[in-house]
Amino acid sequence: MHKRKYQGQRSKLSLTTLLIGLVSLSVLLTSTILLAASYESKKLSLIDTTLQLNYTNANKMSQTIDSLFRSMRTSLQYSAKSLSGNHKMNDVDQDEYLDLLRNSSNYFNSMAIIDEKGIIQHVSPKRLGTIGKEVSTLAGNELMISQTPFLSEPYRLSNSGRLIVIMTQPFFDNTGKYRGVIAGTIYLQDHNVLTMIFGSNNVDSDGAYYYIVGADGQLLFHPDRNRIGEDVTANKVVKKLIQGKSGKGPVINTKGEEMLAGYSSVPANGWGVVVVSSSAVLNKQLSSHIKNILWYVLLPFVILLLIVIFIAHELARPFVYLANLVNKLGKEKVEFPERKPHWNREADLLTKTVLLALADYQKHTDQLTLEALTDSLTGLTNRRNFESTMNQWITVGQPFSLIVMDVDKFKFVNDTYGHQVGDDVLKLVAQVISSSVRPGDICCRYGGEEFVVLLANTTVNEAYIIAERVRLAVEQEEVKHALPITVSQGIAHFPSHANNSDRLFHLADQALYEAKESGRNQTVVTPE
Repeated sequence: MHKRKYQGQRSKLSLTTLLIGLVSLSVLLTSTILLAASYESKKLSLIDTTLQLNYTNANKMSQTIDSLFRSMRTSLQYSAKSLSGNHKMNDVDQDEYLDLLRNSSNYFNSMAIIDEKGIIQHVSPKRLGTIGKEVSTLAGNELMISQTPFLSEPYRLSNSGRLIVIMTQPFFDNTGKYRGVIAGTIYLQDHNVLTMIFGSNNVDSDGAYYYIVGADGQLLFHPDRNRIGEDVTANKVVKKLIQGKSGKGPVINTKGEEMLAGYSSVPANGWGVVVVSSSAVLNKQLSSHIKNILWYVLLPFVILLLIVIFIAHELARPFVYLANLVNKLGKEKVEFPERKPHWNREADLLTKTVLLALADYQKHTDQLTLEALTDSLTGLTNRRNFESTMNQWITVGQPFSLIVMDVDKFKFVNDTYGHQVGDDVLKLVAQVISSSVRPGDICCRYGGEEFVVLLANTTVNEAYIIAERVRLAVEQEEVKHALPITVSQGIAHFPSHANNSDRLFHLADQALYEAKESGRNQTVVTPE
């Protein structure tokens, strides 16, 4: 009887042990919840940012390809018109003319003049040796029959096996009789105008890469050149591109790997651009983020746990408060209240330690948020922050002016002096803008060489004065190589010009376009 009672007494825990165990468990669970919440929040943020970035890059590339093919078509149209009006041009002249066309534009790997019977009369470069031969490929038959502007699907030449795309433009004599076509070809597996624009190596250091597919689902460009010409219509993203859709989202590639893809179709030729990032890279970033969180948060919690072991009796009430506070962290914006001293010295010290640790974590999270809203090159706010601010002002009905500006002939600077000088120019322009506007104005790098400024509570005349101050200040700045740097600007006002953000930006952009068309280095205000 006494023995059983003794054993029952031994199995009970002391209050100190129980409190230490409960507090230790609370701290452990709190740390886990904090890390899990931070992990999920960071994961969602990284996925959203990566998808948006990939979609933006794919959209920019598709716009570039679209503009390129429209320029190529315009070049062929001009050449066909010249051939139609120069019927007296002899063979030597036509050879020289064809060489000049190919070498001056660099649009095509080769060009040819084909008569109405499908016989190649002239070719550049001549080393192809196809003069006098009859066009016998499937695409060739189509272009002979249609006698209309033609852009082929990618196909392989029967004699060389090259994967090519051919674009043709018919020409006629003075009587309107069909005389043949002028054709330009792009060799997809060789050096061509597209690889000149986008670079031969399209794999970034972080594992992101792009590929281009044709309207029929064939791979036209890919980091693995051996895959060019492969049919990838089974890919979910490619199916959407064939339907002319653009967008972003997770996708499983042909190797079964999970990727984050942004994709955009090209209106001019039905092609599609896909920019993808591996989820494995994202997981590495998440792992690094968790390590940082552990460094900032786990160590204070370990110290806290050691302190709790010595003062377990007195810490029940402070721990309830701290647990509730930590439970909110990662789910909502936490405003840390003014700390009230605790009557117990040990409990007061513990509360202070945890609050400092959580404040440090929130400061770190706020810094990451700030970096996500800031342009890394110029230090100005980025497009996302600009659009959010403009929409907020419109929602509350606050009048403001919008200045859209563009660095004149910036492509010439990049092409002539390199991207490093181009970056220096952008930084300089950003500094001039920031120093020329008022402290409360919003300065943003919108993309590339384009900047926007939001001027709160300003009239059109006031906005014009500020814009001119910026323009003149940029014009007077000295840059490397004595480059003359100027900007063109367009101004629109809310609500006198438009009552929504899309329309307002469109009007300011039109005014910018007018400034450039009128000779650049000037400011144009949207008319009332």
